[in-house]
Amino acid sequence: MYELDKFFSKKNTVDNITNQDYLQTENYLDVVEAFARITYKSIYIIDYQKKSFEYVSDNPLFLCGLMPEQVKELGYAFYFRNVIDKDLNLLFQINESGFDFYDKLPLDQRKLYTISYDFHIINEKGKEILVNHKLTPIFLTSDGKIWKAMCIVALATNQTAGNITISKDNSDIIWKYNEENGSWKSEKKIQLTERELEVLRLHAMGLTINDIAGKLFLSIDTVKFHRRKLFEKIEVQNITDALSYAVNNKLI
Repeated sequence: MYELDKFFSKKNTVDNITNQDYLQTENYLDVVEAFARITYKSIYIIDYQKKSFEYVSDNPLFLCGLMPEQVKELGYAFYFRNVIDKDLNLLFQINESGFDFYDKLPLDQRKLYTISYDFHIINEKGKEILVNHKLTPIFLTSDGKIWKAMCIVALATNQTAGNITISKDNSDIIWKYNEENGSWKSEKKIQLTERELEVLRLHAMGLTINDIAGKLFLSIDTVKFHRRKLFEKIEVQNITDALSYAVNNKLI
């Protein structure tokens, strides 16, 4: 039997749901399903009262060869089945540290925060795939605990597991977690120049370096310079990873 309690403590266990709490949820899964239809990312909903998955989209990345209903039925057992042992321990650490952070937030701001991290899942071919996982609250209980949360899974832009951050909506501050000493440190989000953003947006439209140079009335070497500075800022090696990073971090 897998150790479900490693994912749950007093801070993230929901014991009682009031009638007022239930009023929040009417038809909300219709919106989640609509969102799943228009994104390539995998989506699932965690119910912290039932300690289970309430919804799993049919986007294939997170399914690891299973059907959505199978993943939903597995719930937290899915992690024990499809996450490598080293990263499973990382998930326990993230879970504990994330809810410690969350527990200190003002009640009226708790829905504004999102935690992001990378870990390996084992796909249907037995291959390890590094994914990025974001979790944000949907519904809170009357005492401020997360009742239901949305999780979004995409291919990671980093090369290693971890990379644990918390961000707040409409804030230029990000909190990074140090796995060695168990502490959070705040810093300003990466700021791209307007030219770097233009280059990114035009690449996202499918334009080549030559096309971008012509569009912006710049030399090809100048466009390459801005790309290189962009890669250095966000610590990637190519434009594909840069675009993925920019989308995942709401830079474009």
